[in-house]
Amino acid sequence: DWDDIPPSSALEEISEEEAVQIIAEPLLPLQSSTLRDYVDHSETLAKLVHLGVDLSQVKKRQKAGQLLLTLDFEKHIRKILLFLKDVGVEDNQLGPFLTKNPYVLGEDLEVLETRVAYLKSKKFGKTEIAQMVSRAPYLLLFSVERLDNRLGFFKNELGLSVKKTKDLVIRLPRLLTGKLEPVKENLQVCQIELGFQRNEIQQIVFKTPKILTASKKRLKQTFDYLHNIMGIPHHMLTRFPQVFNSKLLRIKERHMFLTFLGRAQYDPAQPSYISLDQLVSLPNEVFCTEIAKASIQDFEKFLKTL
Repeated sequence: DWDDIPPSSALEEISEEEAVQIIAEPLLPLQSSTLRDYVDHSETLAKLVHLGVDLSQVKKRQKAGQLLLTLDFEKHIRKILLFLKDVGVEDNQLGPFLTKNPYVLGEDLEVLETRVAYLKSKKFGKTEIAQMVSRAPYLLLFSVERLDNRLGFFKNELGLSVKKTKDLVIRLPRLLTGKLEPVKENLQVCQIELGFQRNEIQQIVFKTPKILTASKKRLKQTFDYLHNIMGIPHHMLTRFPQVFNSKLLRIKERHMFLTFLGRAQYDPAQPSYISLDQLVSLPNEVFCTEIAKASIQDFEKFLKTL
């Protein structure tokens, strides 16, 4: 997943002193290949397992295992857990959250508090922050400067108001933690290759933020089919951008069925107009009876002929 790379600070080499401490712990099975083997000897790990942390997943994350073995539950971890609960991570979500982001346990509490304070200063509400942190677990690892730059990037690049920029990252908080390159590339694709105007891109992204992180290839293929084969103009695609989140196969099958029935009419000025939303979002049964005016059996039979 493109957003699953923690910032480099979480991957810093541990110092010689810390390394010595790890080895000096009594009775640790040093040749152990799994963190599970340490649980009997480490109160910290035992407590984390009790919270629902999946050590087999943590082990796959670079340097995360070593980090956890250097931390003392009472001294380091308890206050971070209380902080996370205070931010709004639910009790039953603590385990999954720490499985995804064990690095947060090694962060300085004051630094974490500063980052949350920054989000509050930008008028993100408590519930919104809780939702963002839960959905983008690495969010708390990023410096205030980085968060500020990110918000600035989306505001300026898309020409959004402060309120709309906030709304965008609340709905897709990975935009603050993921790489910017794919996002910049997708914006370029929309403008240069697909030919959308800046104000259209603004509307499209605001309605369906996922377009910013979608596969470029899929975006192009879907656009090509909708625009060049189905004849849908840019302004209609701007009105129903959720169509880009649909599987191309679904669009093709339904469009071909409607064409076969003589019902493929996507011009709002015509009485038999079918909106792109109706085309892609309805379940098969409803699509057949209400839009295609045919039975699901007819549709299934038709698909076999393709």
